[in-house]
Amino acid sequence: MSRLSVALIALVALVIGIVIAINIAPPKGSEVQYIKLYPQARALPEFTLTDSDGQVLTNKNLQQQWTLVFVGYTFCPDICPTTLADLSSIYPQLQSIDSQYPIKVAFISVDPARDTTERLAEYIDFFEPDFIAATGQHADLFPLVRAMGMMYSNSQSTDDPNYLVDHSSSVVLINPQGNVIGRFKPDFTSGKVPVSDSKRILHDMSILATE
Repeated sequence: MSRLSVALIALVALVIGIVIAINIAPPKGSEVQYIKLYPQARALPEFTLTDSDGQVLTNKNLQQQWTLVFVGYTFCPDICPTTLADLSSIYPQLQSIDSQYPIKVAFISVDPARDTTERLAEYIDFFEPDFIAATGQHADLFPLVRAMGMMYSNSQSTDDPNYLVDHSSSVVLINPQGNVIGRFKPDFTSGKVPVSDSKRILHDMSILATE
């Protein structure tokens, strides 16, 4: 067999392989447009938080479901209420997605000194009673938030009762195995609050949750 024949056979095999890969087994997440998927799913450290019902929230509570997680605090003047309101606006559509696993929304407060169980319950009920709201000790919060690809820090002395907390504004996605797979990053536009676009979240979740 000539070298030309071998090259032609190899080329045909390559083309067939590409066609099969595209039409029979497209890569996971190939149609999503907005989420920044991590190269590999990230395992979360073991954590113990307390939710707005006073119940313990651990890694196991974030398994067997899709969880959109937002990190913030109830005294936040802008990003937190805007993001939670946007997520609340698409929550009915998220629930109607034909997914093997339910889709949940979780608000993790990084201000445990002020965000008591009672305050978390009152705050989250204003947006959507079905949302998860929880907080805990910084020893649990710091590694958890960092593992999700986000951050937070006190920008002012906590001696001031109206102190602010700097925190990431992305919405993170945790898969049914309890691992972080990516995040929806906000657009930073001058004069506007940087929040993740809820319509973009809904678009990509309708794909990711049904694959």
